Amino acid sequence: MKSINMRELLKAMEELEKEEGISQEYMKDALITALEAAYKENYGTEENVKIDIDKNGDIIVVAEKTIVEKVENEVKEISLEEAKKKKKTAKVGDVVKVIIVPKDFGRIAVQKGKQIIVQKLREKEKEVRFNEYQEKKGEIITGIVQKATEGKSVILDLGKLEGIMPVKEQVEKDKYAVNQKIRVYVQDIVKREKGDVQVIVSRRANDFLKRLFEYEIPEIDEGLIEVKSVSREPGVRSKVAVYSKNENIDPVGSCIGPKGLRIESIKKELRGEKIDVVEWSEDPAKLIAQALLPAEIMAIDINEETRFAQVIVADDQLTLAIGKKGQNVRLAVELTHWAIDIKGITEFKEMIEKGEKDTSIDMEKIEEEQEKLGEIEEVEETFEETETFEKEEEQEIEKTLEDIVTMEEEQNEEN
Repeated sequence: MKSINMRELLKAMEELEKEEGISQEYMKDALITALEAAYKENYGTEENVKIDIDKNGDIIVVAEKTIVEKVENEVKEISLEEAKKKKKTAKVGDVVKVIIVPKDFGRIAVQKGKQIIVQKLREKEKEVRFNEYQEKKGEIITGIVQKATEGKSVILDLGKLEGIMPVKEQVEKDKYAVNQKIRVYVQDIVKREKGDVQVIVSRRANDFLKRLFEYEIPEIDEGLIEVKSVSREPGVRSKVAVYSKNENIDPVGSCIGPKGLRIESIKKELRGEKIDVVEWSEDPAKLIAQALLPAEIMAIDINEETRFAQVIVADDQLTLAIGKKGQNVRLAVELTHWAIDIKGITEFKEMIEKGEKDTSIDMEKIEEEQEKLGEIEEVEETFEETETFEKEEEQEIEKTLEDIVTMEEEQNEEN
């Protein structure tokens, strides 16, 4: 027996599946559960009711009853005689389905059904959004600032969801304005107690910088160059170590780009943050030397077991190697994952002489290099002096020639 028609509701479900990606089957199951709950709530019955909706949108209410010889509970039981009218092979102990048409259930069912459907729809939408943004975790997306108060989280409109950039994920010197478009890194997706989904984003994460390199530099996106390590002091300075298996590719030059255009594009996104691009090496000494650029390294003593590196630099390179407030060496440590100690050559020699330092560094070789460097400097100074002397001679000759020409012109005028 057919009763309540829900054709319009099924049509609405079909539209929702097309527009929102929520399956009709899911919503239909939710509706059936809602109708069964509504039936029991409004009729206070103990009947084991099952409800189904056929393809035409007709709701069929079925009560399951056990066949007995003598009926003691009309809600749950049915006599064998009545059961055989429905099914000739029925026997005691079997369960038969009895179609019922409850009075006024149509109005109640539609009202309750719509309420539950809306609730399930919202839950499903949240689940769909959660899954959608889970796939974006670790990616860079664009959001519009909705709320920005200094010292508090920045709230972003990400389209279908709200983005939260906590204070710890912000760069201190950055300022944000309402309706401003900004690019952010998707750090995490969080589902709250009521199923609400929040997207946690960052502009401070090292991976934000790594992703920017992947987006801006085609060779990285194509897998020809790999970003091996990143270290940052967000908003101030960062170091990025890159590597290529292809010997014909210059990984550092490719990242910097013609006239520095590629790296400038990334720096602009980071609002002027300085970026040192260095070449990665499996050789710890070479890697550490690269990581400490722009300082020039004289020698490095490596301890593989403790991952400790003793670095020696010329005295005039010590400040540059350490950096302002230790920034350069701090970034190098983070980039290489090695503990690094830097000493000027004079201090290091004194420590060895006093027996305060053991080293495998060939000090004689360093001294030879220093002597060569001194000779080169002397030659350069001599060359500069010679060049200056030659220029002075040329200037004197030119002046003499000018004087002779002037005298000749004066004599001609007198004649």
